[in-house]
Formats: sequence, C-alpha cells, structure tokens
Amino acid sequence: MKFNLPLLAITSLSAGVTFMCSYFMKLTMANSDQYLAVVGVMFLDGIFGMIAGARREGFQTRKALQVLRNTFAWLVILTGILMVEQGFAGTAWLSEVIVVPFMIFQIISALKNASMAGFIKASLLNEILDKIDKHKGIRKKDEESTE
Repeated sequence: MKFNLPLLAITSLSAGVTFMCSYFMKLTMANSDQYLAVVGVMFLDGIFGMIAGARREGFQTRKALQVLRNTFAWLVILTGILMVEQGFAGTAWLSEVIVVPFMIFQIISALKNASMAGFIKASLLNEILDKIDKHKGIRKKDEESTE
C-alpha cells in the first residue's frame, strides 16, 4: 500500500485546524453574551476616552489603537478563563469572579471619561460615584472642606 505523504500531511493539518476552529466557535457562541459585554464596555470606555482626549490634547492614533489592543487582550483572557471553566468541573464561577470586577472598573472609567468629554456633569458623576462607594462615608462639599 502506497501512502501519499503530502496528501496525508495536508489532511491531518486541515483536520486539526478544523477541530480547533469548531472548538473555539462553540466556546464563543455558548458565551457570546460575555464576549459582547467585554467588547461593548471596552469600546464605550474607549470612545468616551478618545473624545475627552481629543478635547484636551487632540486626537492621538496611538491611544485609539490602545483600545483595540486592550479589547483583544481581554478577549484572550476571557477565552482562557472559559477554557478552564469547560475543562474542569466546579469552576463555572471563574469568569464571573475575574471578569465582573474588571467590567465594573471599566464602567466607572467610562463614566469618568464621559464626564471629561462633557456628556455627564461633574456633579452628577460625583453623585453616582458616592452611591457606588457608600461604605466610605459621605463626601464633604467644597464649602464644608477645611482646606
């Protein structure tokens, strides 16, 4: 029996690539809401940050590309976390524990960037942040400050 080595190599390689692609497609489609949330929050923060930065110091392509880089990095991290969740029983909580705090900080950053861009008044932002950080006590108003 004669083997056609190039054909065998191509078939093996294509089968491996097909398996990997179908695995990642199943992983991403089963968790598409998490992927969409990460992309949405990162782009929201990035767009407000670009607008605020353009008003302060002019548009900088390097900072705009940083939004794409950070989004890609967090998508890779989320993919790794979801792979661990699928691979090991009892780790279904992992993505929530790691990604949710990140999302909260990014949403707060988006609020601050929206305020710096002029979309949200600073007083409203302070009120929102005070309601988030109630455990820290009540913020002193400017006229109550001892400085």
